[in-house]
Amino acid sequence: MFNVIFYTKENCSLCEDAHSLLNLLQHDYSFTIEERDIYTNDEWLEKYQLLIPYVKINTTELNCEQINYDSLERVLKEANGKHNS
Repeated sequence: MFNVIFYTKENCSLCEDAHSLLNLLQHDYSFTIEERDIYTNDEWLEKYQLLIPYVKINTTELNCEQINYDSLERVLKEANGKHNS
């Protein structure tokens, strides 16, 4: 199992959509979701405020414009393969 870091904030419909996609993909891939509210850390706020939702899976990072079912599945499949080898 590996960890997905999910940068988010409250009252963000795009974040809710991305979280739903991650939950859906957990049925096929073994990973945990570490949710990070960007308003709890000044560094995260500065770095991700215009990019959230933002996802880090191993060394791959996806911003709000890159997150969709296909991109998440592709990265999770790749991460799952590396984890199992």
